[in-house]
Amino acid sequence: MKSFTLVNPTTLDGALEALADAMDRRGRSKAALLAGGQDLLTELKEHLAEPEVVVNLKGVPGLDAILVEGDLLRMGALATLSAIEAHPGILERAPALAQAAASVASPQIRSVGTLGGNLCQRPRCAYYRLEEAKCIKKGGAECFSYSGRNKYNAIFGGGPSYIVHPSDLATALAALDASVVVLTKKGLQTTPVERFFTLPSEGSILKETILKPDEILVEVQVPLDALARGSAWSKFKERASYDWALASVCAAIEKDAGKVKRARIALGGVAPIPWRVPAAEALLVGKALDEAVIAAACAEALRGAEPLSENGYKIPLAKGILTRVLRGLA
Repeated sequence: MKSFTLVNPTTLDGALEALADAMDRRGRSKAALLAGGQDLLTELKEHLAEPEVVVNLKGVPGLDAILVEGDLLRMGALATLSAIEAHPGILERAPALAQAAASVASPQIRSVGTLGGNLCQRPRCAYYRLEEAKCIKKGGAECFSYSGRNKYNAIFGGGPSYIVHPSDLATALAALDASVVVLTKKGLQTTPVERFFTLPSEGSILKETILKPDEILVEVQVPLDALARGSAWSKFKERASYDWALASVCAAIEKDAGKVKRARIALGGVAPIPWRVPAAEALLVGKALDEAVIAAACAEALRGAEPLSENGYKIPLAKGILTRVLRGLA
């Protein structure tokens, strides 16, 4: 691990100033933000990240708050996953979010892992995590998974990189119509979760979000409406103990007189971003959730998938998980 200077600001303005001070003349950052540290410390040990300055956010008060204000849920970026999974308001009014948080890693990791860290974690692709492999995500010329080992890689939205985003909470938040609040030099800016994540073909290939080096994710907001109350989340993982998703699903359904009034579906573990399937959502609207409708929606959700040589199994796997989730909501 390369040595670094640890900065411990006690305000968000102080944290923003520390990030600005760590920019070089070309506008490149020499800093990294520390939240829970579960991903960053791994990257430091593997020399995937070598910041000169680490800005520790844990001394900033209020960033771990979880507040229910009427029909709005506000979660600070440092709210732990264990706090999210156990929060009574989330369990009652946005169950899919609690389910997603509870599925992450182990109880020990969830007790220190944070919401912001989970959303901003880097890819788990084996080539990216291998220090000696200079893949396209690390400034190289190609994505080695495209013609190499790609069992865990993308079947949607891939190219020129075929990573899948590892965040379980991102999938749930995309289906719950959530927004992120980011502190910039111009103040606070609110952006829908779906626009927070970027495909490899959009923007910088070296990044997975729109977050700039001198910006801080400070809060996530979720509308606690009928859609959130009618939500469910599930994933399939390779190891029974804890693991990242081979495929996951979050569905949120609002019903009226036994028929679907609104629907949102997001798939995880299959794309570089939480993957919305609006055509499948539209197919559900105005119909009762019977077996024929569920089967048609699941087929539509996986239409257009482009598996690589080793990950074609993700198509029936994602269909099966979505079938189970929709049956539960029916």
